[in-house]
Amino acid sequence: MKTISSFAACIFIFLAAVGNALAQGAPALRAGTAKVDITHPDATTPGDTLYARALVLSDGATTTAIVSLDVVAIAGIGSIKNDYLANVRAQLEKDLGLKPANLLINASHCHGVVADDVEQRTVQAVKEAWAKLAPVKAGAGRGQENRIMENRRLVLKDGRQADVRHAYSLPPDETVAGIGPVDPEIGVLRLDRLDGSILAVLYNFACHPIQGIPSGGNTADLTGFASKVIEENLSEGTTALFVQGCAGDINPVLYKDVNLPRNAEPLGILLGLSTLKAVRKIQTRENAPLRFQNETLALPRADHAPRIAALEAEQTRLLKSLRGTSLNLKTFIPLFVKYKVSGEFPSYSSHAYLHEKALGRSDWTRLDAENQRNMDQYIQNIHVMEELTRVQVNLALLNSHQARNVAAGKSTVDAEVLGLRVGEFVLVTFPGELTVQIGLNIKKRSPHATTFVAGYTNGYLYYAPTEEQLANTGCAQEDCECLLGPGWQALFENKVAYMLQGL
Repeated sequence: MKTISSFAACIFIFLAAVGNALAQGAPALRAGTAKVDITHPDATTPGDTLYARALVLSDGATTTAIVSLDVVAIAGIGSIKNDYLANVRAQLEKDLGLKPANLLINASHCHGVVADDVEQRTVQAVKEAWAKLAPVKAGAGRGQENRIMENRRLVLKDGRQADVRHAYSLPPDETVAGIGPVDPEIGVLRLDRLDGSILAVLYNFACHPIQGIPSGGNTADLTGFASKVIEENLSEGTTALFVQGCAGDINPVLYKDVNLPRNAEPLGILLGLSTLKAVRKIQTRENAPLRFQNETLALPRADHAPRIAALEAEQTRLLKSLRGTSLNLKTFIPLFVKYKVSGEFPSYSSHAYLHEKALGRSDWTRLDAENQRNMDQYIQNIHVMEELTRVQVNLALLNSHQARNVAAGKSTVDAEVLGLRVGEFVLVTFPGELTVQIGLNIKKRSPHATTFVAGYTNGYLYYAPTEEQLANTGCAQEDCECLLGPGWQALFENKVAYMLQGL
């Protein structure tokens, strides 16, 4: 037994020595950060500051730049022009020698307005970060935040799905059977200077930052407030880069509240504090591996023609279901209040009903029945009109994206997919609004413990819903404002699974 124990001890010492030698031989990771104000100077109502935050990473053999932008999207919608990404890549390759494929630009998806020269300011941020490259230690971790978001997909009792938007009314409460999932996980990359101070925090979370601020001003929204909290509560000069996750169907919590001013700051503070809690638990180490992959997928385009026809038929059916009543809004509201206050004797005091009953008459009762029929039909008309607004808004989206797909002249759409590993932190990306279940699927299949997923990266392909959401017989923004067709999800998830094996 003693001989075996001695042998085992020798093996352990040998393996430890080999491990130390490999670690010492690993290239040192260097990083630099910068942030540049990109707020539009002529915003109608001033708010908070929008930034381009840049993180450059290099191990000598591989160099990559990550940019977090407080914008709605990388082209497609918003003020970022369609040639923005190509121009930024070309300029950085010319000035710094950065490979175009090694640039990752993520839009927070806030709806703030940025400066017209955002392209030049993005280049400036990367150059400033590049100039500050210095050795760092890296670590990865996870946080949790479940108080600030909700899934906006509503599963209806008839099997259809709807969504929660300001563009139209909610379905009646009694028709709703359930909601979709959320992802409360915060993915965190922490980078420390060698003196132990924190250089950068990159954090990934899934939620539409579209809450706004009470003044209605230009804002980086909840993710901007979260980054501010993180930066102000860590080391001097810490840069906090938010990378938007699979937020396609995730709204800020209580998004339709009409009783309080819309205010993203409390939500952002909660996200920032939860991220800080995770950051402080992370242990960093030197010589963290840096790996980067960039691939382009050809994904199927949707043919929305059958769905357009189905929604147009539904639109006609709804219109034909409207029925006239004697009431209008002016007469309906007081009647509705009166009949809710007293269901048994709504039209007058109880003694009048009792008096009529004693005389063998039922005038009040017949009036109540007529009023109730009119109110029921009026309410039914309201529900129909509300559903018509949902149908018409989403029908317009379907028509718009069908026209885009037809104009493209090909049956596929190109999607740039990136894979990044920094130490134990692993990130994969997609250039569209991934819905949350896709991110949950990828994390579950990944061989890496700390794997995270970002949409809104290096382009904009509108919404990217699951196969189930694409098959929705109702109408919701995610499955109507979409270029992608059936089969795209499996192609993407399988490609990501393959890439993750290589990271």
